[in-house]
Amino acid sequence: MKYSYTTRGTCSRKINFDLEDGIVKNVSFEGGCNGNLKGISALVEGKPAEEVITAVSGITCGFKSTSCPDQLAKALKEALNK
Repeated sequence: MKYSYTTRGTCSRKINFDLEDGIVKNVSFEGGCNGNLKGISALVEGKPAEEVITAVSGITCGFKSTSCPDQLAKALKEALNK
């Protein structure tokens, strides 16, 4: 199933991804640090959502209380709860 999540508190504006039987696929970020976000997308591809959430939840960026990976964790949690 396709999901779109509007981020809060990050340079990226939106995260688009698919979740198929709890597996993360086709992650893409709109805005933000292009190379880093492509790297994150590649690293989480094909992984169970719960594993990704555990790995990236709570990561901060500089002085911000969140980050793009943390926002991905929030997006995945929201998708799993639907």
